[in-house]
Amino acid sequence: ALSAYGTETLVKPGDELDEEQPVLLIEPEADPEEGKAKVKDVTSEPTPDVNLETIIEVKKSAPAEAEEPIAADTADTAPKATKKKQPKVKHDEAVEAIDAARADKKIRPKAEPDIDIAIATEGPAARASFEILGASVPPGATRHLGWRTRAGFGVLDQPTPVLVVHGKQEGPVLCLTAAVHGDEINGIDVVRRVIHGLDAETLKGTVVGVPIVNLPGFQRGSRYLPDRRDLNRHFPGDPKGSLASRIAHSFFEQIILGGCHLLVDVHTGSFHRTNLPQLRADLRDQTIADMVHGFGDIAVLQSVGARGTLRRAAAEAGVPSVTVETGEPLRLQPSEVARGVKGVEALMSHLGMARERRLWKHPQPIYYESRWQRVQRGGILFSKVKLGDSVRIGEVLGTVTDPITNMGVNLIASYNGRILGRALNQFVMPGFAAFHIGIQSSQEELISETEAKGLEEMNGEATSEVVDESRPDRLAD
Repeated sequence: ALSAYGTETLVKPGDELDEEQPVLLIEPEADPEEGKAKVKDVTSEPTPDVNLETIIEVKKSAPAEAEEPIAADTADTAPKATKKKQPKVKHDEAVEAIDAARADKKIRPKAEPDIDIAIATEGPAARASFEILGASVPPGATRHLGWRTRAGFGVLDQPTPVLVVHGKQEGPVLCLTAAVHGDEINGIDVVRRVIHGLDAETLKGTVVGVPIVNLPGFQRGSRYLPDRRDLNRHFPGDPKGSLASRIAHSFFEQIILGGCHLLVDVHTGSFHRTNLPQLRADLRDQTIADMVHGFGDIAVLQSVGARGTLRRAAAEAGVPSVTVETGEPLRLQPSEVARGVKGVEALMSHLGMARERRLWKHPQPIYYESRWQRVQRGGILFSKVKLGDSVRIGEVLGTVTDPITNMGVNLIASYNGRILGRALNQFVMPGFAAFHIGIQSSQEELISETEAKGLEEMNGEATSEVVDESRPDRLAD
């Protein structure tokens, strides 16, 4: 047999050949005079980029042996002659046939390629393409894909943009999501800047970015979906549930479980509140705690997360996840966006996905507990403290003034800690959560409190504070 470039190779029955590879058919045929194998060349010129495997098929047949004549007087009585089976041609005979054909110049060896075949076939396997949403992204490439909710909209189901950067080198798959609440636009720019700042040639691993998860809410400038539900209270979702549950299920199955190793979900404050750039994470999980450490000196708030949040559902599904909170809704704040980008880039450096960056100068402040300071009467809220300020019990946080009588009352701090979030100056009602104070309790106290709450829940004695965790002005993302 003859290979693509003239090298002799034996082919066994059942050997697998590539579809587009050229083939030489060697057909030994009966020739009373010469007894030589006739060579039929049906090759096409080989291309240098195909796999250099054996591309020969030997048709195993032999010249038919002459049959003995049957005598006329015995033709009616003698049994009919049967054709003898043709013996199979062995591989050695096939090689001899090729040599004979070459001697007659019926086959001319092709020039050897300019590449080192041994290196081309024996080197390390190339990095595999990244498969997601039915698409294949090759190493070193960036692709813009579309996720469809499959929630029953039919032709009106508008694809949500999904950006994928698949690095040439091995590494983890980091997923970035934003605008799960449609009015939180700082996160959209965080994802944009991170994704478009990557170089697929040098990236180690893969980054999947979904800048606008809640596209219907974003288009309406609303936190919620068209069915007035909070998407971030319905993960991992239900394919037969409400609209929010169906969309959550589709996103969770196709994106989060579609290949994410780690998740960073970007949010802002809600309902006319603003947040200090911070992480929210369940630090009891060591993998998540290590992930948090990679963000640098950004403030960290211990939080399991409300049931139904993307972060909690992903963590429970085995995908370590954190929430980045930065700024306020319905506004694009470049300084807050920059802090978010800085944290994500520091994490990628920590994971070995990008070049090492030394971005932080201060130790990471961690708050294992937090409390909301609420107003006691309605009126116009005027804040006297800024995000990040440290406060002590008895300190004035702001005032609430009656717009009719012009009488005001001071809002006094009930806790020692740091302002992690606050309401913007606005008209407030009694009980409105105005200031979010982070309290630096110890990790041991956190573990003890968590175990105590777990026992209460098991005994059916959960407090109203635990049950009320899903309210939008609570700690939930």
